[in-house]
Amino acid sequence: MRSCLIGFALLTLSGTAASADTLGDARRHYNLGQYEVAERLARDAATDASRADAARVVLGRVQLERFRKSSDVKDFNLARESLRMVDATKLHTSERVELMIGFAEALFLEGRFAAAAQLFESIRARSALLGSSAHERVLDWWATSIDRQAQLRSPDERKAYYTQIIDRMTIEAADNPGSTAAGYWLAAAARANGDLETAWHAVLAGWFRAVLADEAENTLRADLDRLMTTAIIPERAAKLGPRVDVKDAEAAMIEEWTAFKNTWNRNSRSGGGTL
Repeated sequence: MRSCLIGFALLTLSGTAASADTLGDARRHYNLGQYEVAERLARDAATDASRADAARVVLGRVQLERFRKSSDVKDFNLARESLRMVDATKLHTSERVELMIGFAEALFLEGRFAAAAQLFESIRARSALLGSSAHERVLDWWATSIDRQAQLRSPDERKAYYTQIIDRMTIEAADNPGSTAAGYWLAAAARANGDLETAWHAVLAGWFRAVLADEAENTLRADLDRLMTTAIIPERAAKLGPRVDVKDAEAAMIEEWTAFKNTWNRNSRSGGGTL
């Protein structure tokens, strides 16, 4: 499974009014990963009583990102305090979604994976208000929360968790074939359930759907390649023993996977057709 998660982009305002808006500037710097500037601007925006609560949401999200990088509990405590002080009745609809994402992320970072999964699920549909990228990230964090829960359960109990991921991501892929979260988790959850044949074919299908993921195409394909080469292929080959030599089987699968990628590479001229 992926070892880290992508942070959430905040809602970005548009137009000339936004360029002069301190809170809008704080959001933009957050989205650029410029957290020190974003924090300063969010604190400035918080001095305006009418936007103080929205500014605290941004501030809390900045502090959570800082904690993810520093692992310093002081940063987490500051984030929790900022988010805890927010009066949700003073927020616009999209800002309420941002607040819930902040709470869910905080629960995840505390290791409260079941609660985080429930909270991410409750805002899954509404996260589209923040754009397709935010929706994809909510899906990814939700699935990762479920995955972390499963890892804490006995092997016999895990299947239900990964089946839940597969069911949700099947729907998401049907609604949006270019979904990066679905493209990855359909394969990863099948592999975690021990269904390596389904996982193998899910990677192949995900490789094609990645062309619909726009700028995330290369990232999704890199994740799928890593999943295939470090998990699915070694485990699929191991299941063939002792009837066959495991190393030979693994080498053959790697060769098949490499040939598949080369055949369907955009720059390939073999076979007459490319994506």
